[in-house]
Amino acid sequence: MKVPFLNLKAQYDAIADEVEQSIKQVLSSCAFSGGPYVEKFEEEFAEFCGSRWAVGVGSGTEALWLALLALGVGTGDEVITVPNSFIATAEAITLCGARPVFVDIDETSFTMNPALLARAITMHTKVIIPVHLYGQTADMDAILAIARDHGISVLEDACQAHGAEYKGRRSGSLGDAGCFSFYPGKNLGAYGEAGCVVTNDERLAGSIRMLRDHGQSRKYHHQVVGMNCRMDGIQGAVLSAKLKYLDSWNAVRRSHAFCYQELLADVPAVTVPKEMPYARHVYHVFAVRSSEREGLKQALSRSGIECRVHYPVPIHLQQAYAARGEGAGSFPVAEQVSDELLSLPMFPELTVEQVSYICDEIKRNAQLP
Repeated sequence: MKVPFLNLKAQYDAIADEVEQSIKQVLSSCAFSGGPYVEKFEEEFAEFCGSRWAVGVGSGTEALWLALLALGVGTGDEVITVPNSFIATAEAITLCGARPVFVDIDETSFTMNPALLARAITMHTKVIIPVHLYGQTADMDAILAIARDHGISVLEDACQAHGAEYKGRRSGSLGDAGCFSFYPGKNLGAYGEAGCVVTNDERLAGSIRMLRDHGQSRKYHHQVVGMNCRMDGIQGAVLSAKLKYLDSWNAVRRSHAFCYQELLADVPAVTVPKEMPYARHVYHVFAVRSSEREGLKQALSRSGIECRVHYPVPIHLQQAYAARGEGAGSFPVAEQVSDELLSLPMFPELTVEQVSYICDEIKRNAQLP
């Protein structure tokens, strides 16, 4: 049996008529850059997240970057985040002229360990970015309490957590703002690049709108130096067409995750991810831990099962950040899980039969009954 890691074609086939009609409307109206289809999606996504405003941009990286700029981050500032995210989290900080400061993660949730946060704060700390990794929110009450005590803003990196919840509240709605990526493989994916910032702060939303459009308050009136980070009209239309299915797609992901967890519960060769008591995980990635990751990955590949490794090198060990001088051992938990995590196939169109086959192959290669 062949099992792909991801199957975007299957999702497209299920909604093709609706998506194509949405794209045709954009083509016929020629509303290609920004415009009514982006505005419509912004309204819908803000409501989905439980936020007052959403600002569509060109990518998740741009969402993080512009949100940090709007929060006043600049040269000499420090922004605290984790080292086991995609590098875009740190890139956005660096692009502002600020310094990323890393804290290690909790070994169970793979998200920021609040117990280590306070000691990382200095007089230069401007923002904290918890990363809702793999579809599960960080421990936000603890992080927000520390941030409030120090007068620091909190920006959620929710680029992998569309529809995830923390104590009943949607990701992105908990801090000062939340950033999302709509890269095609995400739980809510565009047909190209797109991103969004959600917030309850009207001033912050207005600042990001100006920054994404060359700093304009109105056409040809530039209040600040901005850049071109607008969302395309076609992406806005596609995302509106897909948004209505997101909750049901996430529910199927959760069902697949529960199946994996049940079938692999007694397999000592792997450790399945755990949903934290405060969270409603949406399983953008289903990453198991194995001390024999490479051997397991190769064995599953021989059985026709495509797996991936997300973030095998933590950010502080990347060549791009080598000048910081943080070598191996600086963040031991993040480094260990980076060596052990293996992402199994996870997408709504995955079948129960495929999940069972994957688990059977894991057991067989672990020499278990």
